[in-house]
Amino acid sequence: MTGWLAAAGGNSPSIPAPHVEYGQLSPMLVVFGAAVVGILAEAFLPRRARYGAQLGITLLGLVGAFTAVIVLAAQGYGTTKAGLLAMGAVALDGPALFIQGVILLSAVVTVLMYAERRLEPKLNGSAVDAFAAQGASVPGSEQERQATMAGFTTTEIYPLTLFAVGGMLLFPAANDLLTMFVALEVFSLPLYLLCALARRRRLLSQESAVKYFLLGAFSSAIFLFGIALLYGYAGTVRLPEIADVVAGVAPTTPALAVTTQNDALLLIGLAMLAVGLLFKVGAVPFHSWTPDVYQGAPTAVTGFMAAATKTAAFGAFLRLFYVAFPGLRWDWRPVMWGVAILTMVVGAVLAVTQQDVKRLLAYSSIAHAGFILTGVIATNKQGLGAVLFYLLAYSFVTLGAFAVVTLVRDSKGEATHLSSWAGLGRRSPLLAAVFALFLLSFAGIPLTSGFTGKFAVFQAAAAGGATPLVIVGVLSSAIAAFFYIRVIVLMFFSDPQPGGPAVAVPSPMTATAIGVGVLVTLGLGLLPQYFLDLASKAAVFVR
Repeated sequence: MTGWLAAAGGNSPSIPAPHVEYGQLSPMLVVFGAAVVGILAEAFLPRRARYGAQLGITLLGLVGAFTAVIVLAAQGYGTTKAGLLAMGAVALDGPALFIQGVILLSAVVTVLMYAERRLEPKLNGSAVDAFAAQGASVPGSEQERQATMAGFTTTEIYPLTLFAVGGMLLFPAANDLLTMFVALEVFSLPLYLLCALARRRRLLSQESAVKYFLLGAFSSAIFLFGIALLYGYAGTVRLPEIADVVAGVAPTTPALAVTTQNDALLLIGLAMLAVGLLFKVGAVPFHSWTPDVYQGAPTAVTGFMAAATKTAAFGAFLRLFYVAFPGLRWDWRPVMWGVAILTMVVGAVLAVTQQDVKRLLAYSSIAHAGFILTGVIATNKQGLGAVLFYLLAYSFVTLGAFAVVTLVRDSKGEATHLSSWAGLGRRSPLLAAVFALFLLSFAGIPLTSGFTGKFAVFQAAAAGGATPLVIVGVLSSAIAAFFYIRVIVLMFFSDPQPGGPAVAVPSPMTATAIGVGVLVTLGLGLLPQYFLDLASKAAVFVR
């Protein structure tokens, strides 16, 4: 018996150790490391020390990760040195680095909004933020009242956000479907929690979190089912290898000879993956969660979801369709045409009927998802570069707009009903002018980043043979311009309501977030060429 074991052991191959390129994966590792440090700080630091420590850890982690992205790009990993990492599970190329940089900058601005403690009234001399005093307490309960009176703060929002950012960094860089699914869950689960933690309107906040969780769970299950079907078809979850099987250039095996005779597994699997990703970007008909969740979640979290989540999801969308399924473009393009047209038209038309600023911005984000999809449908390098630029421009305009929303307040907190914004231009001309700038950028008015982004994606779509789609996009933009300008007219040409909301004076945190939004909006509108060139250089996927 001993001899048999020895013989078997001697002939069996050893398990190879995984090869992981830690230096090239450093942006994600830094963010996840900072998240773990934040969890430890939450566990061991006294309550009064947590706010400053968590804010410092989070900002250091995000800035460190962004620095790592810049260093990797400077060393050529986005162009000449692009390659696959972690035994082929993660791609390091231009689109991955560009999108990771946008996500990290969006997260820095978001954390500045989280840290705002001047807008809510002090409790027992303690400054508090916009998040629930104690997330686990039942709304309206004695436990919640005691936590509120004690001035408690929910500082675990910072490590939760870092975990979400880490998942978002991995999502568009994933080179196989299982890694993509793991990244999807890593950034989705913290977001479900963050949506439920608003200090005001706790029930509405928790309702939004439950809706997001339930629909997100369904979309994740559909995404996973799609992965299973594609594995059944191609015998692999690696995106380049799936592309080879679809193209018919993969080495033939008896199993492949059977599964590739029928394209049902392939097409149904692709459709299910698309459903999971279209849910995340908020495209019609998978958009129904967006207005309710955006309205109920804390406004800083809403801005984070509208900017960073959409950027990460579109990054994964591009990698999936451009790397794994370029050979199926004649199958998926007609479907995406329909989705893009529906998304642009429904988002623009329903936004006209909204009476709440956050819901209006939610439908605006749906319409913008349709505009970005026109660039995806171009299926050329120009379209890829245009989508990258659009994501950069859109992220900062969105964050700036939601930061402005946090400042218009009444006794119940943020005054988000449009009637409360009447005459805001007379009460606070500077704030109204800044919000008007963001709305004009959303509308695509020249000399703003929104115009440059729309022009780039429409031009790319026209070059890719999607001219009818561009016409629908231009008409949808005209409809969208109506409700943006309606808000501007309401602010500057209406009489303010007696006893209406006041404009709070923000701390340097929120002021910086708004200032960055203004700077990027004007910078990408007036001098966009450097960033257009940067996006164009980054627009090459590695296989």
